[in-house]
Amino acid sequence: IDSQRVLKAISVDKDADGFHPLNVGNMWISGGDPPMAVACTPAGCIELLQRYDIPVSGKNCVVLGRSNIVGMPMACLLQSMNGTVTCCHSRTKDIKGKVQDADIIIAAVGQVEMVRGDWVKPGAVIIDVGIHMVGETPEGKRVFKGDVAFDEVASKCTHITPV
Repeated sequence: IDSQRVLKAISVDKDADGFHPLNVGNMWISGGDPPMAVACTPAGCIELLQRYDIPVSGKNCVVLGRSNIVGMPMACLLQSMNGTVTCCHSRTKDIKGKVQDADIIIAAVGQVEMVRGDWVKPGAVIIDVGIHMVGETPEGKRVFKGDVAFDEVASKCTHITPV
């Protein structure tokens, strides 16, 4: 299936996910028309930052992942809030070093507990978008983990989302 062909076939007026090329383009153009919709996960991350009064302007923001669903829209939204944004992906050199410099980390890379305790500086804010089922308890309850090793980093953070 040609995903771009499918996206172009959907009317921009019915694009509830913000994936239509016109919505994506409008999101990236500074001072242009606002998009009719924004991808829900990045929008939710911004909502969390705003509700908890976490300033983005002037902060070093690292987005782990460059998907069209989370990573790229997230980077755009943080940049629109005057964050200094670095997008990291599978080919990024020294990802650990870039994360260590981050004030705000958005983990959407799709790798279980990739972000470890020694990757995070004190006072960082982390939103962990990743969700991975890693097993079950003896009682049959599913066990989930994120892209961040929560137990290793939580004590360093001023804010962190659990998975």
